[in-house]
Amino acid sequence: MKKFVVENRIWDKEESLPRAELAALQGAKLKETVARVQNVPLYKEAFSKSGIAPEKINSLDDLKRLPFTTKADLRGHYPLGMLAVDRSEVARYHASSGTTGKPTMVAYTQNDLKTWANLCARFLTGGGLLPEHSVQIAFGYGLFTGGFGLHYGVERVGASVIPAAAGNTPKQIMLMMDMQVDALVCTPSYALSISEFILQSDISRSALNLKHAHFGGEPWTEDMRVRIEDEMGILCFNNYGLSEVIGPGVSGECAVRDGMHISEDAFIVECINPETLEPVAPGEEGELVFTSLCKEAMPIIRYRTRDIASLNLEPCACGRTTARMSRVTGRSDDMLIIKGVNVYPSQVEQALLRVEGTAPHYLIEVDRPDRKDVATVKVEMTEKSFSSSMKELQELKDKIDRAIQGITGLRMNVELVSPNSLERFIGKAQRVVDRRRG
Repeated sequence: MKKFVVENRIWDKEESLPRAELAALQGAKLKETVARVQNVPLYKEAFSKSGIAPEKINSLDDLKRLPFTTKADLRGHYPLGMLAVDRSEVARYHASSGTTGKPTMVAYTQNDLKTWANLCARFLTGGGLLPEHSVQIAFGYGLFTGGFGLHYGVERVGASVIPAAAGNTPKQIMLMMDMQVDALVCTPSYALSISEFILQSDISRSALNLKHAHFGGEPWTEDMRVRIEDEMGILCFNNYGLSEVIGPGVSGECAVRDGMHISEDAFIVECINPETLEPVAPGEEGELVFTSLCKEAMPIIRYRTRDIASLNLEPCACGRTTARMSRVTGRSDDMLIIKGVNVYPSQVEQALLRVEGTAPHYLIEVDRPDRKDVATVKVEMTEKSFSSSMKELQELKDKIDRAIQGITGLRMNVELVSPNSLERFIGKAQRVVDRRRG
């Protein structure tokens, strides 16, 4: 039984515009954005090569004439080759959370920061945040956009912020109890660690005042949501963003929780086949592509996110008319091809969460001895299953094997490991070791 019911509240009128009005607004903003970027070296060169005259871009129909932008393009113009304003106009810099190579730098004017805070306020409001609430932010603060984006979004709503930052789980829980925190912000994988610590410490739910949580920064499954909600007695809301576009605030769930509403007055979204680059039909999975419409310092056109999801263009029961995106099921560049089968880590997670006796912590290891792919899933057992008999452990492995095969169509080796033996993550979880790439 959940302790909290979310009222249906809409922050901005732009979230419920008729689709025709929204399209007209997007067309006008697209024209402004193209004019803004025409002197950015990457786009100036691309427009020249393609014979694109910026003044000829007048509506959404012209979007398909514009070039795609990739992560490689941004890295090729590191650090500030994508700036569309003078450096004197920049109020803040952030960077992508990539773990290899140089980061992708992004910049914000003062107006960009105001826009960003307001976009975060939209999904926070949609997920039940009220001015009288207090919010504990357990994201990292620094170059990563997550902590600051949510921080200022919470303040924009009028709620209070506890900037706990990431890590030190015992202290996180102490703050939650002592400050009677209403809402938690972090990655879903870190929420699992917090929940695990609470259960292991035998802390009563009544000691916590948590009502809801807003999770982002990594893909997560519906099964994980159910598990966290059941363990912590809260409602969990999904949100999506990426630093190259603005950070968190691109989309988020409303009270209905039937997809994440995209702020289409601030972004044009496309969903394409990553191989053919052609649009896919509504409801069909493809790679998300975003064009920013309000960014001053570093606008971006048709950015290929590599994130795989689907779009729903039907109006939502909450009254919003903006397109809704599904959960991100994986990344086109994180997809594993094992024995010719396409597999996303989220599919393995989905299977594991449906098998009783397993903890929601796992690691996929892929190797190619003797020129044949071999995939092994290391799965943590619960304390209860750890003390099971050999026969019961074999039955557990068989259940996991069948669950993974049922979802992925692929058989993997299953290795059961002891509780708390796999690495815990306070940021984005690393679930795959692919030794074939070496």
